[in-house]
Amino acid sequence: METKAYGSWNSPVDAALAAAHDGTPDWVGFVGGEPWWTEPRPAEGGRRTLVRGDTRESVLPAPWNVRSRVIEYGGHPWDGAVPVDGGGPLLVFVHFDDQRLYRYEPGGEPRPLTPPGPRWAEPRLLLDRGEVWCVLEESTGDGPSDVRRVPAAVPLDGSAADDRAAVRELTGERHRFVTGPRLSPDGRRAAWLAWDHPRMPWDGTELLVGEVGDDGLLHAVRAVAGGPREAVAQVEWAADGRLLYASDREGWWNLYRDDVPSPPAGREESPLASLCPRAEEFAGPLWRLGSRWFAPLSDGLIAVVHGRGPTALGVLDPETGEVADTAGPWAEFAPTLAVHGTRVVAVGAGPRTAPEVVELDTASARARVVGTPHRDPVDPAYYSEPQARTFAGPGGREVHAYVHPPRHPGHTAPEGELPPYVIWAHGGPTSRVPLVLDLAIAYFTSRGIGVAEVDYGGSTGYGREYRERLREQWGVVDVEDCAAVALALAEEGSADRARLAIRGGSAGGWTAAASLTGTDVYACGTIAYPVLDLVGWGAGETHDFESRYLESLIGPQAEVPERYAERSPSEQVDRLTAPFLLLQGLDDVICPPAQCERFLARLDGRAVPHAYLTFAGEGHGFRRAETLVRALEAELALYAQVFGLDVAGIPALELIG
Repeated sequence: METKAYGSWNSPVDAALAAAHDGTPDWVGFVGGEPWWTEPRPAEGGRRTLVRGDTRESVLPAPWNVRSRVIEYGGHPWDGAVPVDGGGPLLVFVHFDDQRLYRYEPGGEPRPLTPPGPRWAEPRLLLDRGEVWCVLEESTGDGPSDVRRVPAAVPLDGSAADDRAAVRELTGERHRFVTGPRLSPDGRRAAWLAWDHPRMPWDGTELLVGEVGDDGLLHAVRAVAGGPREAVAQVEWAADGRLLYASDREGWWNLYRDDVPSPPAGREESPLASLCPRAEEFAGPLWRLGSRWFAPLSDGLIAVVHGRGPTALGVLDPETGEVADTAGPWAEFAPTLAVHGTRVVAVGAGPRTAPEVVELDTASARARVVGTPHRDPVDPAYYSEPQARTFAGPGGREVHAYVHPPRHPGHTAPEGELPPYVIWAHGGPTSRVPLVLDLAIAYFTSRGIGVAEVDYGGSTGYGREYRERLREQWGVVDVEDCAAVALALAEEGSADRARLAIRGGSAGGWTAAASLTGTDVYACGTIAYPVLDLVGWGAGETHDFESRYLESLIGPQAEVPERYAERSPSEQVDRLTAPFLLLQGLDDVICPPAQCERFLARLDGRAVPHAYLTFAGEGHGFRRAETLVRALEAELALYAQVFGLDVAGIPALELIG
């Protein structure tokens, strides 16, 4: 055991290793009885490929990139089936580069099904109808909010590839945002979710049901659940034709079921059954279309992803309300589920386990890994042991966090020295921290730098009341809660008060910047693809999905214009004294480079050491291996300079100002 200062420990977890393991498998599905999913390829330009479960091999070679850009955050980008007349699987997928929907049979070449221009998400193959039902998104003008979305049907014969008129819109325009329609088992009805500005989908949505007419369109559309203060996050059909959906009407996303297959004539709603009323979540924020937290099985049971904070994979008996959870090393399951008979496929991970594709046989209650099996790239002794902590925030409010202390099997620090700590603020902000193995965290903790991930007020996973602490308080509650965790760690003797940092991306970048301009807690910070200027961002600079988000996070601009200036880090640069690193993708349409450029222009002439790194070809969130490596090494270089760490083997970071 070598004695060496915190932050200067030698580690086998380098940035290239962390980048190679960045990203997770996603968007699971069954093709026949075979599980398929998408996987990231950081070394191949950051594309996502489609993987076949039986061979665990990529089905589509580069440059095919299976990823949708509907609402910019995308949605489920593919579907597959085995035709009843035999032959190999038939697939449809969205290609990221042109956003067209393609048809593909392994061994052949992808063929476009849709014309250039529109975007697509949540494709559902309906072979008996010879078409794909999905969400259509298309521009109606030059502005970011000149856009419309509607459920649509795309013919499988390719006739719409050069003819937009061949796409059938299933309903008239009713709502700004829609999810993909789910067809009932008898094919007579469809259900989907919808909402309108200024609501976000976790504020309130409507559950719509329409009758499938002889013309193949959806008629007599009516709302059966939801509203301005009720967020329905997912809807499915049970095998007997009853609706199943997740709603937060009682303060938590719980599961509900219509107790008759269809409402009697003259009634707007069916009697409801709450299937498992608990103070925990059976759904989450609908950032991506097609997110799936539950799936009905053929025997009447329901596969569920649920929990309070971390999520488990369980099987719910809707008649008794009992849930049997899956045994295994997985402490967290993603909102992607697929079922076939009594089999469930999901993506699970844990503090010592990277995300794996897991198959659960509900008949035997046995789970096994069927894809991306976890293999430790280094000795797990280099991984920190995360601690789930609850801290006291202002007014005694609870603040949830995961604390990752420094850990190295061959190093210890000099007696009496306290480690530097970095507070990680998650994005969203309506999101949360997953309890999973992250080599980017190990990159720091194995060198002697602690990390604390904070589920500040406004985070999901703890009920609607906790989620709504951030209503009109963005830049206040998130900043206070992160500071409360940082200061508590220092006060209890876990962290060095003089060596605290904060970092975050997207909304977490906002919190990091607002913390540096609004507090004196941190010695430095790392800010990635952030919101920095509320007035500019809220006035049409961002994409349509979040263009009215600030009305709930800050307040209506016409009513509280002073808040937009008071809380914007770009308006408070005179308070900024701590060094910082700013990271930005040049193709980001959610938080565009103009945000960073205005911030830096207002900083001009002030002696605040900083570095600004931009990355061509990167959007909102970094995906390319070379970008991930540069960003991590630059962040470590910042801490080395500010905290006085002896770190070798990384490029120098030039701070100007």
